[in-house]
Amino acid sequence: MRNLLFHWGRWGMLVAWCLWGHPVWAAHAYAQFGDIRYKPDFSHFSYVNPAAPKGGEIVLVPPSRQSNFDKYNPFTLKGSAPPSLLNLLFDTLLVGNMDEPTTAYGLLAGDVAVADDHKSVVFELRPQAKFHNGDPVLAEDVKHSFERLISQQAAPQYRTYFGEVKSATVLDARRIRFDFVRPSSELPLIVGSLPVFSRQWGREGNGYKPLDQLVTDIPIASGPYRIGPVQFGRDITYVRDLDYWAKDLNVRRGLFNFERITYKIYKDNTAQLEAFKAGEFDYIQSFISREWARSFTGRAFERGELVKAELPHGNAGDFQGFIFNIRRDKFKDVRVRQAIGLAMDYEWMNRQLFYNSYQRVRGYFVASDFEAKGLPTAEELALLGPLRAQLTRDVFEKEVPQSPVTSLDPHSGQTLRDHLRLARDLLAAAGWTVQEGVLKNAQGQRFSIEFLDNSGGMGRVVTPFAKNLEKLGMQVNYKVIDFALLQKRMDVFDFDVISNRTVGSEAPGTELLERFGSRSAEVEGSGNVIGLKSPAVDALLDKAVSANTRPQLIAALKALDRVLRHGHYVVPHWYGAVHRVAWRAAKFDRPAVTPRYYQPDNWVTNVWWSRSPTSTSVKVN
Repeated sequence: MRNLLFHWGRWGMLVAWCLWGHPVWAAHAYAQFGDIRYKPDFSHFSYVNPAAPKGGEIVLVPPSRQSNFDKYNPFTLKGSAPPSLLNLLFDTLLVGNMDEPTTAYGLLAGDVAVADDHKSVVFELRPQAKFHNGDPVLAEDVKHSFERLISQQAAPQYRTYFGEVKSATVLDARRIRFDFVRPSSELPLIVGSLPVFSRQWGREGNGYKPLDQLVTDIPIASGPYRIGPVQFGRDITYVRDLDYWAKDLNVRRGLFNFERITYKIYKDNTAQLEAFKAGEFDYIQSFISREWARSFTGRAFERGELVKAELPHGNAGDFQGFIFNIRRDKFKDVRVRQAIGLAMDYEWMNRQLFYNSYQRVRGYFVASDFEAKGLPTAEELALLGPLRAQLTRDVFEKEVPQSPVTSLDPHSGQTLRDHLRLARDLLAAAGWTVQEGVLKNAQGQRFSIEFLDNSGGMGRVVTPFAKNLEKLGMQVNYKVIDFALLQKRMDVFDFDVISNRTVGSEAPGTELLERFGSRSAEVEGSGNVIGLKSPAVDALLDKAVSANTRPQLIAALKALDRVLRHGHYVVPHWYGAVHRVAWRAAKFDRPAVTPRYYQPDNWVTNVWWSRSPTSTSVKVN
């Protein structure tokens, strides 16, 4: 479930009538759980400045590890699209906000009608909605976008994300109905987040180019920006569409204030930070504690020209960890995975490397209501009981596994040496023993483990971790490769261990099918990096996706978290409770109200504005 969820609410109900034999409610908004905050006649979201001046430019860098881009199509597996292209160019049927994590309001669709049995939804498009080429946005375009995204030419995650949608039916020029495989209070939210593009994008005669052959064809979308000047693979500028059809809508008022948004791409963190200090770009987010403490310094910071700030937020914590590829035989035994996890001395790392600025990741749903604790609750047992034959006794009888904690007290039983002894015993039970200082199995094969990284930033973490693993007799290799090559190897599951980060969600749902579901385990490019195929996990995912109340969702996700943690599929990392960002002080303003749920990159590009909002003519594509 993305942060695009929507609900009708008591006062949000506008009209009730019957279609297709089922009562439905029509409304300006919809949320899966609870009432919506903003009434139909609201003027703007609370965290924006509706009178913010338009104009000026902001230059920033991607918050991801991206090192280049080679296409304009964000929907296919091969290649890399420019940062923020999907967010800035493509409108969706409904749009979320930064105050309500499970609510969305009409954007392309001015009205949403959900059947009382939750097996279908109808969207009615706004008559003023139009694409960048001037064509109106019609129901046929919505259906075309949906069918292209679930085709074999699109990236596989779309087929998983929309996998429970049975069909899309055009009712008339501006109304489209989506029918679902089964009743679901979440699926209207999923289709509401559908990015819509024109049928003219990729048209050839009476047909269309395959979606995966649309590489440098400029997308025909309807969003607030268009593609402007580009140095391919290096930087891209988005130019605000002065004729943007939704600029006066309440869901867009006070948003997208910059006339130009430019992303620059650098090959490594050091070059990027020095470029920021030299004035090459305006805004940056830091993910490395040592860099934040020691490198975000200098005269520009002392004079106040550059500002660094740790901004609070209400987001669920991001999940991050070393991910095992259990498609590899050496990682199939849970005892091996557990033993490797015991060799990480997080407490030492936090003291020596992280300036005590992080907290340890415990489960898959960090700092949220969905994190399993202690023994299973009655609600969890009701879901786990029918799966008993597929699960170990530990799931029912032992407290949820916690990451090992190392102590400086030699008598605590929790020193690194104690953990390594336990790891040695687990490896021996799994058939791996140390022979002349080398860890081997019964066939004489040596245990080797390779950590892949694209930036080199994980080197200082892997080095002490590797020393502990080598004490167990393992051969450890740390390899730094270009991000494009890393992504390619991840897509075909050609790796031992990678470091991966998943942005936290306040209401996880359908996206978990792609992350943990059996059906995605062997689909190239899927999010199931682990390679997990578990009927028990699939059953719990089904319960989470079909939850109709928040308590049902909490119980399902706690049970899922418990089962996954007993599987030891990752070595958990750490997370921060604030966003660490820096920017050029004199150039920008922002509203006094900070939203509760936000990512820094989207917040600054969507909500901030320039103090010098000059307008210049810029060529757009």
